[in-house]
Amino acid sequence: MSIVLSLIETVLREGFIYGLMAMGVYITYKILDFPDLSVDGTFPLGACIAAALLSFGAGHFTGPMAAVWPWLVCVIAFLAGAGAGCVTGLIHVKAGITDLLSGILVMTAMWSVNLIITGKSAILQFFNRPTIFNSAPVTLLPEGLYAHRQLLVVLVFAIVVKLLLDWFLKTKKGLLLRSAGDNHQFVTSLAKDQGKLKILGLALGNGCTALAGCMLAQLNENADINSGKGMVVMALAAVIMGTSIFKRVKFMKATTMAVLGAIVYKACLQVALQLGLPNHYLKLLMAVLLFLVLLSDRIKRKKKGGASGHAAAAK
Repeated sequence: MSIVLSLIETVLREGFIYGLMAMGVYITYKILDFPDLSVDGTFPLGACIAAALLSFGAGHFTGPMAAVWPWLVCVIAFLAGAGAGCVTGLIHVKAGITDLLSGILVMTAMWSVNLIITGKSAILQFFNRPTIFNSAPVTLLPEGLYAHRQLLVVLVFAIVVKLLLDWFLKTKKGLLLRSAGDNHQFVTSLAKDQGKLKILGLALGNGCTALAGCMLAQLNENADINSGKGMVVMALAAVIMGTSIFKRVKFMKATTMAVLGAIVYKACLQVALQLGLPNHYLKLLMAVLLFLVLLSDRIKRKKKGGASGHAAAAK
């Protein structure tokens, strides 16, 4: 029983982290209708920044700053990811490059950037360093809760980011952002620059992705510049799976669906591994799951469209 509970906690812990990335991809893919491949570069960007800064900070900060530093690193990682998202947006909007190629260009460039950040090391470890999982205020938790501190921290992060995104999407700027993906002409009629809104959405999306990479690196106490491979596949599958499974729940926000989709997706991968699937087949399984999710979503929309057509003909 303890093994099952441990597996469930692992799925939830990583699911909430990848849920941060899924919320970011929800903004770019679902709201902006922008297939952003730069996610594969900004995820390890957050991880590499965490590893580099925490390794640096361990020898330079003492006292209260040593405890605050890991949390500040998360903010820096988010801002760095947002900056990379802005570059993707600028390439697309200002240079007129297609959305797919813009993401590919930034994703490719990020590999070298991440390698520079880690000091030309593919894997940068920072064991026994202060992280968000072993610094204040986490150290103030009771002993019983402290044992589950990793799950509690990622849960709080997921909730905070979700609430902030929900709040932002209700603001005037957020409503314009949603309109930029749904109705380009409406945004133009309001004398608003659609390009700036795309850049803003890409900045938010990649900021969330880099934050997820930063948190995963602090959880594992190492950063791998190759950790971003397949992240866009996982995030897309999580978003589509979440919105497909939970769309009938009327009170549930789309951001919540994205997080739950990430948990469901991670659970599917974990079950496959427990059934004996070799690790080197994991990327293949991720691709197959995304294909099945996309196929299911397309079939549902086709049936819905057919039912609407029949209803219109009957009238």
